[in-house]
Amino acid sequence: MAQDRILTMGSLWHRWDPHIHTPETVLNDQFKGEKAWESYFDILERSNPQIEAVGVTDYYLLENYEKVVSAKKRGRLSSIALIFPNIELRLELATRRPINLHLLISPEDPDHVEQSRRFLEGLSFNVQVGKSFRCARNDLIALGKHHNPKVKSKEAAIEIGVNQFKVEIDQFIEQWRASDWIQNNALIAVASSSRDGTASLHRESSFAATRQKVERLAHIIFSPRENDRNFWLGKGRIHHDSLIEKYGSLKLCLHGSDAHQLDDVGVIQKERYSWIKGGLTFETLRQACMEPEHRAMIGLSPPEGPATSQIIRSVSVKNSRWFVPEKVPLNPGLVGIIGPRGSGKTALVDMLAAAGGYPSSNLTERSFVHRANDFLQGEIAQLTWGDRETTESELSHFDEYDPLVQPDVQYLSQQFVELLCSADGVTDALVAEIERVIYASHSPENRHGTTDFKELMDARAAVGRQCRANSEQSIRQVSNDIARERDKQDMLGVLKERREKLAGTIARDERSRAELVKNCSGESKTDSQQFKNVSNAIQNIRLHISQATKRYNSLLLLKSYVDQYRETITVNELRTLKAQHAAAELSEEEWKGFRTDFVGKVSQLVDTKLAAIDREIRRLFGPSLEVPADAQTPENETILPVGKPLDEISLNTLVAESKRLEALIGIGQRNRAQFGTLTKNISKNQAELMKIDAQLKDIDGAPQRIDALTKARMKDYANVFEGLLAEEAALRELYFPLSAQLKEQDGALRKLSVSIKRHVDIEQWAQRGEDLLDLRRANGFRGQGSLLKVAKNELQSVWEGGTAEDVAKAMLKFRRDHGMKFSKSSPHDKRSDLAGFRQWARRLTEWIYSTDHIRVTYSLRFDGIEIERLSPGTRGIVLMLLYLAIDNEDQRPLIIDQPEENLDPKSIHDELVNRFRESRLRRQIIIVTHNANLIVNTDVDQVIVATCELHSPHNLPKIAYHAGGLEDPQIRKDVCEILEGGELAFKERAKRLRVRLLDR
Repeated sequence: MAQDRILTMGSLWHRWDPHIHTPETVLNDQFKGEKAWESYFDILERSNPQIEAVGVTDYYLLENYEKVVSAKKRGRLSSIALIFPNIELRLELATRRPINLHLLISPEDPDHVEQSRRFLEGLSFNVQVGKSFRCARNDLIALGKHHNPKVKSKEAAIEIGVNQFKVEIDQFIEQWRASDWIQNNALIAVASSSRDGTASLHRESSFAATRQKVERLAHIIFSPRENDRNFWLGKGRIHHDSLIEKYGSLKLCLHGSDAHQLDDVGVIQKERYSWIKGGLTFETLRQACMEPEHRAMIGLSPPEGPATSQIIRSVSVKNSRWFVPEKVPLNPGLVGIIGPRGSGKTALVDMLAAAGGYPSSNLTERSFVHRANDFLQGEIAQLTWGDRETTESELSHFDEYDPLVQPDVQYLSQQFVELLCSADGVTDALVAEIERVIYASHSPENRHGTTDFKELMDARAAVGRQCRANSEQSIRQVSNDIARERDKQDMLGVLKERREKLAGTIARDERSRAELVKNCSGESKTDSQQFKNVSNAIQNIRLHISQATKRYNSLLLLKSYVDQYRETITVNELRTLKAQHAAAELSEEEWKGFRTDFVGKVSQLVDTKLAAIDREIRRLFGPSLEVPADAQTPENETILPVGKPLDEISLNTLVAESKRLEALIGIGQRNRAQFGTLTKNISKNQAELMKIDAQLKDIDGAPQRIDALTKARMKDYANVFEGLLAEEAALRELYFPLSAQLKEQDGALRKLSVSIKRHVDIEQWAQRGEDLLDLRRANGFRGQGSLLKVAKNELQSVWEGGTAEDVAKAMLKFRRDHGMKFSKSSPHDKRSDLAGFRQWARRLTEWIYSTDHIRVTYSLRFDGIEIERLSPGTRGIVLMLLYLAIDNEDQRPLIIDQPEENLDPKSIHDELVNRFRESRLRRQIIIVTHNANLIVNTDVDQVIVATCELHSPHNLPKIAYHAGGLEDPQIRKDVCEILEGGELAFKERAKRLRVRLLDR
C-alpha cells in the first residue's frame, strides 16, 4: 500500500521494531563479516511479519542511524517507511547494573540529527573535581583515553568513553525541561527488565523513589510482558487513577529485538511483536503514548477487527460531477466525518446508505438524496467491500428493494435518531429496535423458526397463554354449571308443591276411575277388581315403554353425534391442528395419529344398547291380539297366562284382556270414554311425577356437586396463574441473553434493566365490580371506592407477585369474608325478584373470577425509569448504548449521522467515548459529528473532512473529501478549526501524558 494511501485511510496497524542495534554499535557489537551491513539490510527487508518502522539504537551517537538513512536513500529498505534514532543513555546510579534511558527522536525535522547532538552536548559526566566531559563524540574519545591512557585508536577510545559515560537523572531532567525542541521532537523510553531496566532497582528499597522518578519520566516502557502492559494501563495492582497520580500517566509498552548480532535482527522471542495503529509517522508513536491501550499491542498479529466482508473499503459515485475525489477510501475501524454545516457530510453517508441497500423511503425529505434528487439522475453510488465485492444503487430511485432482504449497512440517519429520541413520546420505534437486538441475541437454533421478536415471544409464551386461556374457559363453564345447580336448588319448593298437587290429582282420578268400574252393570266384583288391576298394569307398562322410547331416541341422537364427530368435527380439528403446527413437518400418515376419537368402542356400545332397548320395547308391546267386537267371549275365561304376574305380561295382551273385562263387567260407551280419559290423565301425571321425583333426587345431590364444582373452579383459577407464571418464565428466558449481558457491563449500561412483571389494573377490576352493586345498601359495600379499598388490601399484592396457590387461597378467603356483603349489595331482592337476583349473581361470579385485568408485561428501564418516560437526551444514550454495546450480533457497518444532537456533552464523554472505542473492534462505525469528543477522545481511526464550494443555480456544488488520521497535523488542524472545543479536547488529551502535539 502506498504511503499516501496509508495516510488517507488514517490509522492502520503496522509492525514497529523501536529498538534495533546495527553493525558497528559502540558497545557489545557482535555483528561479524565484511558484508555485515548488507546482510543486516537483507534481513530487515525479508522480515516476517514485515517491519515497517525501525528505531535504530546506539549509545549517545547517531552515526549508525545516518548510515541506515543513507542506505534507504540508495534504495535499500524499501519496505520500511519510517526510520528514527533511538539514542541510548546510561544513568549514573549506585547500582550493580546500569539503567538505560532511551531517547526516541522524531525524524520529521530535517535538522533533527544536529538538534539531537546539540541536546546531548548539554549532558556532561564529571570524573573528578574540575574535570568533566560532554556527551559528544570528541569528548567521549577524550573520556576513553582519560580512563585508559594506553588506548591509541579512536574506535577503542570511544567504546571505553561510552562505557564510562553516565548521565545524572536530575541533570537530564533539567536539560529536557530547558529544551523546547527535544520536548517537541522526542519521547523517553525505559526498559522494565532487570538487565538494564528499572527492575534492577526493585531489589533495594533505598532506590524506590529513584525508580519512581525514572518511570514517571518515561513515555514508553520497553516490555513484552502482558502483566507489565496491564500494570501500565492501570489494570494491575494499582488502579488507573492511582497509577496516573503516581507516575504521571499511563504508559505505552513496546518491545524491540535489541539485536547485537545478525541472527537477532528483527527476531522477537515468543513472537511478541510490537504493533502500532496509525500512519507510518513518528507522530503516530506520540499518539500511541496518548492511547496506549487502543493504539498499541504486543503479539503475533494485530487485532483482526470486523470481518473483511463487513468492511466498506471505499465509496464512489459514478457519473458524478460533484463528488470529489472519484473514490473516498474508508478505514475499517472508527471513521469520523466532519465539516462546516452544509459542507456535504450527510451527502457522504447518504451515498453509503444508498449503495448499502438502505431504502430511501426510510429517509425524510430533509435528507440529501431527497433534496438533491433532481440533480442525481443517472448517478450511481457504489461501495467496494473488504472482500473486493461491490454493491451499488441508482440515486434517483433506490426505493426499489426487497423488504425481506436486510440492507448491507445499518444507517441511523439524523431524522431516524430524532424520531427514536422524540420528546413527543413516540417510542414504538425505539422499543422495536431494542426488541430487534434482543431477537438477534438468540442463536438461530433457539429462534424456533421465527423471523422477528413478536413471533419468538408468542412462540415462547404460547404454552403459558394456552394454559391460561383453557383455564379461563373452564372457569366460565364451571361457573355456568354452578349457576345451574343453584337454579335447581331454587326450584326445590316449587317442585315439592307441584309434586304434592300431582299426587293429589292422581289419587282423585284413580278414585273416580274406581267408581266408574264399581257402578258398572256387571255382577262380579272379582272381574271389576281384575279390570282395575289390568288397567293399572297397562298404565305402568305404557310408562315403561315411554321411558324406553325416550332413552332409545337419546341413543339415536348420540349415535348421530358420534358419526358426525368422526366424519366432520374431528376432520376439521385435524385440519386446524395441521395448519397451526405446520412447522412440525409431520407426514400425512403421522398426522393421522393426531385425529381425535373416543376412548372406548362407543359405536359398538350404542348399537348394542339400541338393539337391547328395541328388543325390550317389542317385548313390552308383545304380539298383536285383536278381539272381534261382536265375538262372544265365554264368561270368566281370561286370555292372560295363568299364574303370570301382570307386570310381566305384554301391553297388547293386557289391552286385549282389558277389552274382554270391559265387556264382561258392562262398561257403557260413555263410561268407557270417561275411563279412558281418566286413565290417560293418570298416566300423564304419573310420568310427570316420576320426572319431578328424579329432579328432587338430583337436587338432593346438588350441594355435593356445587362443592366439587367450586373446588374445580378454584383449581382452574389457580391454573390461570400457573399460565401467567409460565408466560413470565418464558419472557425471562427470552430476555435472559440481554439481562446477562447487562450484568457484565459498567457505566450507564448497568442502569439499563429488563422488567418482567404482572400488571394488575385493580381500579378497572374494582370499577366493574362496583358497577354491579348497589352501593347505598347498609351492611354491604357502601360508597364509591369501598370495594377498591378491600381489593387493594386483600388481592392486589398476591395478584402481582403471589404463586398460583397463594392467589387461589386469597380469592377463596375474599369470597368467604365478603360473600354476604355482595348479597346485601345486590340491586335485586332474592325473595321478590329471584330471576333478576340469579342473573345478577351470574354476572357477579363472572366478574369475580375474571382475569382480563391481569397481564404479563415486559419493559426496559433505565435507572429505574421506563423508557417511555425518559427524556429525549437519555433515550439518545440508551439508543447509542444499544447499538454500540448490546447489538453484538449485527456485524454490518454502522453509520450514524450526528448522534450528539440529542445528547449532552457530559453523557458523550462519560458514556459513549469508550463504547465507540470498543465497538470498532467488531464492526466498522462511521459517524457524522460536530462534537470534538466523538473525534478526539474516541481517537477515531480516520477523519474525513468535507468541504463544499459555492452553490450553482442549476447544478450541485462540488463537494470534496480529504482524509487522514489524528496523527496527521493537518487533520488535527481541521478538527480544531471545524469542531467547537476541538483544540481544547486535543490539549486535554495530550496533557494526560505530558506529550506535546505539533501543529505544523
